[in-house]
Amino acid sequence: MGCTADCIVLSLSISPPLPTAPCVVIAHAVVHPLVLLSVTDHHARSIQQRSSNKRVVGVLLGQDNGKSVNVANSFGIPFEEDEKDSKTWFLDHNYIEGMYDMFRKVNAKERMIGWYHTGPKLRASDQEINDLFKRFIARPVMVIVDVRPNTVGIPTDAYFGVEEIKDDGTETRKTFLHVSSAIEAEEAEEIGVEHLLRDIKDSTTTTLATRVAEQLASLQGLQSRISDIQKYLVDVSEGRMPVNHQVVYHLQDALNLLPDLNDGELTKSFAASTNDQMLVVYLSSLLRAVIALHALVDNKESIGLAELEEGGEGFKKKKVEKKDETENKTKS
Repeated sequence: MGCTADCIVLSLSISPPLPTAPCVVIAHAVVHPLVLLSVTDHHARSIQQRSSNKRVVGVLLGQDNGKSVNVANSFGIPFEEDEKDSKTWFLDHNYIEGMYDMFRKVNAKERMIGWYHTGPKLRASDQEINDLFKRFIARPVMVIVDVRPNTVGIPTDAYFGVEEIKDDGTETRKTFLHVSSAIEAEEAEEIGVEHLLRDIKDSTTTTLATRVAEQLASLQGLQSRISDIQKYLVDVSEGRMPVNHQVVYHLQDALNLLPDLNDGELTKSFAASTNDQMLVVYLSSLLRAVIALHALVDNKESIGLAELEEGGEGFKKKKVEKKDETENKTKS
């Protein structure tokens, strides 16, 4: 079953539009692990049913206090789209109303605050879907959850729909405003996630290997962010993208925090600090090797003494048996 975006908007025109929310700057969006697990399960079931890797769409539930959004729960909804034509898509809004009524009976504190999809990037139809959700809520948040297993870093990106006002006085344009997102969990969720990871994690790996793998993942995430910054600066310098002064100011602040390695005194102090740390690691390794050799020698010595004691007892036992045999022969 398929339908165009215009058809869906017309079908919802009977409900009065909600009042426009005041323009409030959103600080950040908090996504709970339960939402990530639900979205991943939704995407996995969709792949099994449709045998395709298309994105899935769902509704986000939680709280919006005006400055931050707390995404605590979610549920998937039927969604289909034409990969070749971004204007053709279908979303069952009756299913949204029915599911939201049931969730509201279970927990009245969790209200509809937005929607999600598994992108992993923005699509051309996202603005139309976001306008459709404005029929339910005044200011929906859109969260893109990257469900790919090789994802590095935080797998969520949060956006709010805004109208961009141009300096030349031309017509405003609808676009998405990116806001920071974080993964936070309550105590009950932390316990559940720990049990889940305990079942998934390979028990044969050591703690050192796990720590090295985590540091490697962090460095890969940092590298991907630096690559994005480099690509953005190249596009700006070549005129393919407009200059965003706020982004440039943040980059300037980050570069100002970097040390000046051309300074000889600073380089010397860095080298001295690194050498001191490496000296501690070297001495620790030597101490560990000496302790291991000492334990090996002690173990060898204890095993040798045990073998000598066992051999002495066996010799005495054989000597007593021969003496008894000699006495028996003499008596006979």
